[in-house]
Amino acid sequence: MTDVAGKRVLIVEDELLVAMSLEDTLRSLGCAVIGPVATLSEALRIAGDVDADLAILDVNLRGEQVFPAAEILAGRGVPLVFCSGFVGASPLPPCFSDALQVPKPYTDRVIASAVRQLVGGQPARTVSRFEWAAHP
Repeated sequence: MTDVAGKRVLIVEDELLVAMSLEDTLRSLGCAVIGPVATLSEALRIAGDVDADLAILDVNLRGEQVFPAAEILAGRGVPLVFCSGFVGASPLPPCFSDALQVPKPYTDRVIASAVRQLVGGQPARTVSRFEWAAHP
């Protein structure tokens, strides 16, 4: 199992309770949390110089898509996890077709697995609804 302690994780999430839960999960893994950032404008402001080992991004931020900020982060080599209630129903832009996607709602175990996968350098793969349901 990949050790993620000390990894810096940027959270971009507009739902306060989801962001707080995600922050708790990451801290329990030993990660340093950056954010949470709740709007696209905030995400764009910090994306160019944030010192993050990976980022967990909600796709829809108060009606705006996160992809402009994601492009900046990806261009800097920051691995990305996209979270959405529409995984599989709404495809990501082609430049993110290989990015890891996690369906909402998700469990702590699924997020931990996604973080370990990216930190361990494993190729990204979308977590299916079946896998999500199997990890209560």
